[in-house]
Amino acid sequence: MGQHFLTDLSIARDIADTVDACPDLPILEVGPGMGVMTQFLVTKPRQLKVVEIDRESVAYLHEHLPALEGNIIEDDFLRMRLDQLFEGRPFVLTGNYPYNISSQIFFKMLDYKDLIPCCTGMIQKEVAERIAARPGTKAYGILTVLIQAWYRVEYLFTVHEHVFNPPPKVKSAVIRLTRNDTAALGCDERLFRSLVKTTFNQRRKTLRNNIRPLLSNLDMQRTPENVPDHSQLLQDPIFDKRPEQLSVQDFVSLTNRVEAEYI
Repeated sequence: MGQHFLTDLSIARDIADTVDACPDLPILEVGPGMGVMTQFLVTKPRQLKVVEIDRESVAYLHEHLPALEGNIIEDDFLRMRLDQLFEGRPFVLTGNYPYNISSQIFFKMLDYKDLIPCCTGMIQKEVAERIAARPGTKAYGILTVLIQAWYRVEYLFTVHEHVFNPPPKVKSAVIRLTRNDTAALGCDERLFRSLVKTTFNQRRKTLRNNIRPLLSNLDMQRTPENVPDHSQLLQDPIFDKRPEQLSVQDFVSLTNRVEAEYI
């Protein structure tokens, strides 16, 4: 399945220990594989469930980690209902995440952000740098804004290629995301997400140009006589900027400006 197995047990223990910053919560590990992290997670005094789609790995876990009995879920994490896992209780999400779906895992986390106050794990270094990026940097993008709207991001440490078998062509990194104090963004959250995604689709253009597809889509949902004239909105100096120059709060304010066009 194109997996790269972590062979350094000290690093595996360090990754497992990142969940200790969020004590007393049950843990869900995504993609345990052959249990290199799981063997350390299972010793922690709290409930642990693991979700694994690979049948060989599931069979290995049943044989070598009997302490997991009844807590191995053979399923596709991206298709699961997470609100039923621990009887509706919040939990910590962790794992050595498959690099090809790591962004999708974080988008799913955002869908269940009220159940996941803490998320830790190892991902491709480039993705970790994007998640932790600051406004005005090249790495700052869609994932940055959507995650930082709800989570505090810690880039914990880098993991080099030689500790995997087979070695990947890229470096890895371990991060921790902890829910911030934001209970609500103060804007239409669906429109916020659409605006962020649309503007970063053409990140080299100014907001004035790359927001037009979103406005056109919203206009199409109105009758012709109720389509607003956007000329005054687009005169605002903020539209001279590129999306990576905007903070999370700037995107919230912009979302409210766009929504006001249609009220």
